[in-house]
Amino acid sequence: MTPGPLYTYRWPRPALTVDIVVFGFAAGHAGSGPRLDVLLIERDQAPFEGRRALPGGFVGEHEDLEAAALRELEEETSVRDVYLEQLYTFGAPGRDPRGHTVSVAYVALVRPIDHPALAASDARRAVWTPVEEATDLAFDHDLILKTALARLRAKLRYRPIGFSLLPDEFTLGELQDLYETALGHELDKRNFRKRVEQMGVLVPTGAKRRGPHRSAALYRFDRARYDALDVEAFDL
Repeated sequence: MTPGPLYTYRWPRPALTVDIVVFGFAAGHAGSGPRLDVLLIERDQAPFEGRRALPGGFVGEHEDLEAAALRELEEETSVRDVYLEQLYTFGAPGRDPRGHTVSVAYVALVRPIDHPALAASDARRAVWTPVEEATDLAFDHDLILKTALARLRAKLRYRPIGFSLLPDEFTLGELQDLYETALGHELDKRNFRKRVEQMGVLVPTGAKRRGPHRSAALYRFDRARYDALDVEAFDL
């Protein structure tokens, strides 16, 4: 079989990378309040050796973008089996000192207790870090994280994505803690609970969780009921 013609390009081709923003919610415990975490690594190679960064790396030839993101996430943090949503493409010249590099960023929402971080590959460390402490990151990762946080806050109000950050069974107080922590401001307790109960997407389990003062009822999220709702019915 005669091979086909070889094509060459006159135009320079930027390198292609992926970066992954993984959010996790840590419920409050004794001595500490609830917090929104992001998964970071400490780079073990130049450029930015020793600096904190989002997990990510170069896309291999003939490799699918999402497959590359999942591979890099597992290689650098040992986190696997997560659902990724594409966030945005970042390609400003100068964002990578090695040359013109375009990055496709992804977002994932997980429960940190289900996904302990363990550094591998070119990462010295992998650690869950409070979002407000995730600053001065390598490359343009401060911008990527800021963009991801804005997306999370917007979607929390009209999609039930917050339930991905909670245990299978949770109290209404824990649900409100999650929303207040992620959104960055307090919510009126009575109005929040009334709105959640009106949507009918929570199912009482009949069980309770003991607290410092009294027990609180446990609920679970009903995906089937949500899927039957009008798209605009979920509004917090």
